[in-house]
Amino acid sequence: MDERIWTAGLVVIGDEILSGRTQDRNVAQLATWLNAQGIRLGEVRVVADRQEAIVEAVDALRTRYDYCFTTGGIGPTHDDISVDAIAVALGVDVVIHPEARAILESYYASRGGLTDMRLRMARVPRGAELISNRMSGAPGIRIGNVFMLAGVPHIAAGMLDALTGQLEGGKPLLARTIGCWVAESEIAELLATVERSREGVTIGSYPFFREGRTGANFVIRSTSQQDIDACVGELTAGLEAQGREVTDGGI
Repeated sequence: MDERIWTAGLVVIGDEILSGRTQDRNVAQLATWLNAQGIRLGEVRVVADRQEAIVEAVDALRTRYDYCFTTGGIGPTHDDISVDAIAVALGVDVVIHPEARAILESYYASRGGLTDMRLRMARVPRGAELISNRMSGAPGIRIGNVFMLAGVPHIAAGMLDALTGQLEGGKPLLARTIGCWVAESEIAELLATVERSREGVTIGSYPFFREGRTGANFVIRSTSQQDIDACVGELTAGLEAQGREVTDGGI
């Protein structure tokens, strides 16, 4: 019986990402965290701060994958519309979460008080649970299989930390890297043969040009360390048989 593979999609929300003013760091951060939870990130969409765009993306990914994450658009300003959009996608009202309000009242007690704008961060789709945020008080939001995280990477990281071990997943995806001064096209057949030798193994090939010559790093991924090590051994042997030097850990 095939092992169940758990999957997730990510919706990155924000005009600032699409305009190039801000470089997204949450994709790599979430993918790494998901791998450790035994969940594969299957798709990422970057959408503007428009309700219809957010609704369409969230609807697609929450039905296609086991989990749907969003980053961005849950702050205190008028253009933070993620909560409203996801409430529309789920067909529920937006309400003030009493626990979120209490958290914000405590956080802002010595920071000028809880203004109407700051209270916006206590708004959630009806039926939602909170994701703890030790960084800035304002919690993340979990409703069904949708997880709403902050757009600021270090705050999103804290929310992911709070979710660690809370989601059902499979075996963590492991990886090992080797490097070689060789053109990818020259060993394509060897790569394909080694990848086919073990079910569930994938080999990513990442070519580069340095010091006036061509090389590539190869990342072997699987949930089985034994299969990874076996494939590394086969690939190394194949490259060395061609008279090439292999660097464990990559070049």
